[in-house]
Amino acid sequence: MALGLGGCSATARILGTAPPDLPLPPGIEVAFNQRADHHYRSPISGDRRSGDDLEALVLETIERAQSEILVAVQELSLPRVAEALVERKRRGVRVRVILENTYSTPFSEQLPVGLSSHQLGRYRQLLALADSNHDGHLSASERDRGDAVRILQRGGIPLIDDTADGSAGSGLMHHKFMVVDQRWLVSGSANFTPSCIHGDPDDLRTRGNVNHLLRIESRDLAALFSREFSRMWGDGPGGLTDSRFGIAKNEGPVQAVMVGPTRVEVLFAPHRRKDPNQGLLLLDQRLALAQRRLDLSLFVFSAQRLADRLAELQQRGVAIRVLADPGFASRSFSEVLDLLGVSMPDRFCKLEQGNSPWQQPINGVGTPRLARGDKLHHKFAVVDGKTVITGSFNWSPSAAHGNDETLMILESTQLAAHFIREEDRMWQGAELGITPRLRRKLERVRQSCGQGTARPLATTAQNP
Repeated sequence: MALGLGGCSATARILGTAPPDLPLPPGIEVAFNQRADHHYRSPISGDRRSGDDLEALVLETIERAQSEILVAVQELSLPRVAEALVERKRRGVRVRVILENTYSTPFSEQLPVGLSSHQLGRYRQLLALADSNHDGHLSASERDRGDAVRILQRGGIPLIDDTADGSAGSGLMHHKFMVVDQRWLVSGSANFTPSCIHGDPDDLRTRGNVNHLLRIESRDLAALFSREFSRMWGDGPGGLTDSRFGIAKNEGPVQAVMVGPTRVEVLFAPHRRKDPNQGLLLLDQRLALAQRRLDLSLFVFSAQRLADRLAELQQRGVAIRVLADPGFASRSFSEVLDLLGVSMPDRFCKLEQGNSPWQQPINGVGTPRLARGDKLHHKFAVVDGKTVITGSFNWSPSAAHGNDETLMILESTQLAAHFIREEDRMWQGAELGITPRLRRKLERVRQSCGQGTARPLATTAQNP
């Protein structure tokens, strides 16, 4: 279960797996939870399964802590992670946690009645995780051992959410990062949850949303994330409204540090729409630099600006390959539809302002085949095989202008090779172009709405 000591090693690996066949840049490690050539035993099902154990990476990093652990994740529902944080606190380590307000209450204190369908599904999954005797009910001891937020609270770990500034919360506190001893950063696309890492506890056929985590050893990079944490934390649960979330953080421009030979740029969101530092502009600028090849693996792609940039790159002869989550790809606001040359009205029979389906759709657009219930949760791009763009940041207006987010850009051909290999893995067996599922949906919508009508700019619906 332990991750081999990485630091500046180019050969760090989860113990018991085959050695990696690709080198890593000094100070940087990466793990993918569905890769085919590594295996681990799932703590949920007990089965040996393919992939890197992202939870093991998190736990091993927590065990390194001697002085401080800062956690800012949308959701933390892995009991073993919560227990590890409490154990470190007992040993004198300063531990602080920030969650999204939707997930900051112990699930075992909630009543299923009145929960939304999404919340009810989550409740059932966590109930299955905590219900050790499988009788459908939680005893007091099962609540204490199986509810991660309850474990944190009982362990005396200070915890706040994005309502600590006195507001109703930001768009989403969507960060996914942990800083240990001002030295190690863990960040990527994965929340610290069973469904994001191992699979749904109530459906053992799932393998977890397709995700990755980076672990980077760099005091300079850790300092950037610690400052972001401090802006959100304020006085923590002390009662003052000096925490800052969302647009109130007044985020600045992209910041850069060197991790050995690797240049790492970091942008924290959100920004106002006219702010020249905002994330969609940064993505647009980086994509515009592509000369030969662009590989994308995206959970949400709903930014028209970036779809238009891809159209320009296609005209310049850049080879583009896009993998999108099957569920989000076929939503009315998805820019994947533009790339496929089709449009889809929303439930009000309205088309988004500026919608621009491509006249010459590309073949390199697909959705991976996943276990039912799993999602493609990556948010990465690789530009010309040398630049990796990743983080919690979905390619959407909401990520840029409403959510607490991380966007990272790493310049490394070695690291890029790992992300391209992940893209290659998902590409095998992917459904390309307009899938039968999408075609059926388009036909249903057109029967109801025809071609749809343009939505006025001022009332354009927001997307995730």
